[in-house]
Amino acid sequence: MTEPVLDGARVVVAGLGVTGRAVVSALAGRAAAVVTVDARSADADVTGTDAADPAVLDRVVADADLLVASPGWPPSSALLVAARAAGTPVWSEVELAWRLRAGAPWLAVTGTNGKTTTVQMLASILTAAGLRTAAVGNVGTPVLAAAQDPDLDVLAVELSSFQLHHTRTMAVEAGAVLNVAADHLDWHGSADAYAQAKGRIYRGAQVACVYNVADPTTEALVRSADVAEGALAVGFTLGAPGPGQVGLVADVLVDRAFHAPPDAPDRHRSAAELATLDDLAHLGPDGAPGHVVADALAAAALARAHGVEARAVRDGLRAFRADAHRAAVVRRLDGVAYVDDSKATNAHAAAASLASCAPGTAVWVAGGLAKGASFDELVASRADRLRAAVVIGTDPAPWTDALARHAPEIPVVVVDPGDTGTVMRRAVAAARELAGSGDTVLLAPAGASMDQFTSYAARGDAFVAAVEDLR
Repeated sequence: MTEPVLDGARVVVAGLGVTGRAVVSALAGRAAAVVTVDARSADADVTGTDAADPAVLDRVVADADLLVASPGWPPSSALLVAARAAGTPVWSEVELAWRLRAGAPWLAVTGTNGKTTTVQMLASILTAAGLRTAAVGNVGTPVLAAAQDPDLDVLAVELSSFQLHHTRTMAVEAGAVLNVAADHLDWHGSADAYAQAKGRIYRGAQVACVYNVADPTTEALVRSADVAEGALAVGFTLGAPGPGQVGLVADVLVDRAFHAPPDAPDRHRSAAELATLDDLAHLGPDGAPGHVVADALAAAALARAHGVEARAVRDGLRAFRADAHRAAVVRRLDGVAYVDDSKATNAHAAAASLASCAPGTAVWVAGGLAKGASFDELVASRADRLRAAVVIGTDPAPWTDALARHAPEIPVVVVDPGDTGTVMRRAVAAARELAGSGDTVLLAPAGASMDQFTSYAARGDAFVAAVEDLR
């Protein structure tokens, strides 16, 4: 398959959301002939029922040089199937951004959970180092516009598995896979395909591949990656780091990967202090939880791969503030902490959130759209943290069944889904009744929100409003 020349190319753009519009804007400067396809957008060239008509789609891709797909379009969608059958190359917006980049190196992050926190920590560290940077990609701002900005020194790029699936030539300065747990299997088709999409972030890495010592899948992805000569494999761990790793020694974040030149005689017997847990204390009700510390270590490793000094790591972590709905302490009332982690939309994220609570102190507010997931492993592994559970959602059974099997001794309140508008207020009221001094009421749903809320942010906002109204 020959590589398309962008100038004057005939390009099909799948999806006309934020990503698709950024692609159209970028191609306009290349005098490309663009056809947009989006069943739900009246602005698209092909919309409505035509966007699903195989005959129409065959004509659309028949003479196209390239198709650029937005992340929401799975490989099984009719348009992408038609493109492959016609031999039309399919790129992600990230692939297009890489080919149009102005030269700023990329430090990239992917993983099932923790991506946004890590990439924003990374941007904060880079800013503290005096570098002109931006947190872009899956975090919200399309990478395409930032990649063409000649005024930026370095990009902190969050990439989803969807974005990586159709990305082929990207070769980041340093990349990190934070963790891999079963997710989006309906999109990718299998757990292995999902993991392999994540692993594409390492392909061609120039300086470092950062992996999670506690997650063997991430290390296996590094071992199988085709990287640049001399690129390092750098593990991050919540334990004491070995040579070539970053980790914790007592309450100190230390670097044993970038702390000394490769030929330094004492390299394996020394380390550089990056920060302390006190520098992260503002990120949790009782200090930063373990998964947030792990994110900080991954961000630090990526920044150090770019040559950032240890002092900037400390200053950047001190300055960092998490987005709303990510383990945010809403309020303390009667000795109870109320924590909004509405972004914990799958079992892996909820397990990490519950792990931050002391044993027997979590009143867990859970539920939503299960998306076919099972929560037996989650409940079995975190039952010791639970004091009680409050289950919301139109179908509470996946959560209540797992709780009955693996935590039968704890009280469980199921919130009647009938009045959607008051669901969260009733959930918070029930949680308050179940909690005592020293406990944490934790919204970490382990499910999507769209059964009762428009988004995880709307769900979190409802929780915050209900907590703030408590007397």
